[in-house]
Amino acid sequence: MGTYLDARTSQNASYAGSIAIPILVVDTPQLFGQIGLITEGVTTNPRVLLKGTISVTLPLALAGITITIVRGTLPTDPLVYSATSTFDLSVLAPQVITFSAADFLPPITPQLTYTAFVASNILGTIRVGPESFDGILVSD
Repeated sequence: MGTYLDARTSQNASYAGSIAIPILVVDTPQLFGQIGLITEGVTTNPRVLLKGTISVTLPLALAGITITIVRGTLPTDPLVYSATSTFDLSVLAPQVITFSAADFLPPITPQLTYTAFVASNILGTIRVGPESFDGILVSD
């Protein structure tokens, strides 16, 4: 059984409709959450459990929204998770995207930083909230 070591939350927007941040560049990751987990006390088999949610409104076109999580701070850092959701022309209401990911046996440094990004394959996508990203570090 794992031992809880640290947990962090990045809450960019708590409520639906509380923000209006356009995604201005097609297929370019835009940061929406970042956490740093302290690794003090890690013994064996460290693992990080990550989850989050983001809501977007879409233009009247076929849109693909990609969520990526990296271990680090830049979109080019080691990829931990990536998923794309595609929405069709009939979607008019804000779309809530939730995700769950894990990083098994990450390299142990004094702090593990994870960053969540969102990208859209079409202009006109707007981040509207809520936006939340959190993680838990456990070890045997």
